[in-house]
Amino acid sequence: MKNAFTVIEILVVLGIVVFLTAAILPSYRLGGQVIALERSANFLSQEIRRVQEMAVSSKEVGRGIVPQGQEFYPAGGFGIYLKRQPFEITIFADCNGNGEVDRGIDCGTSPNKFSEVLESLSLEQGTNILSLSPSSPLTIIFKAPDPLTIISGGNEATLTLSLNSDASKTKVIKVNSAGLIYVE
Repeated sequence: MKNAFTVIEILVVLGIVVFLTAAILPSYRLGGQVIALERSANFLSQEIRRVQEMAVSSKEVGRGIVPQGQEFYPAGGFGIYLKRQPFEITIFADCNGNGEVDRGIDCGTSPNKFSEVLESLSLEQGTNILSLSPSSPLTIIFKAPDPLTIISGGNEATLTLSLNSDASKTKVIKVNSAGLIYVE
């Protein structure tokens, strides 16, 4: 008697392999998207912490824009502005102390004025901001020396991120008035 596989045995094994591949592949893709959501949540929470650190360390603005020695600490501290529609995440220096990001040229002295906007950020592709609480747009400002945390419209900010393909997959970032920032 010969030791060999029959054609039927080979077809059964191939069928099992194809079935398992078809069952696992969609989960693998969703797993990659969930990891992208995790990375986006961690990235955004880290950027909020960076803004907080800019305020607490009394970072001066204007370096490289104004003549050396004219850099200054913004009167209103540093903030992050988040908006759902259209999507926007902006880090800014609140130079005039009004608690808002101004797109004009409000920092510095004439003739060396420059915009309050320091940086625009984006989340990883496939993720978005599902909701902002207390409301959209949301502004979070950190001021030294206390340090003081000011959240537009409330004492706690809740940022919910989701996948574009599946809004039921979410990550929540919370910032409270004591300056605690954490991801749930």
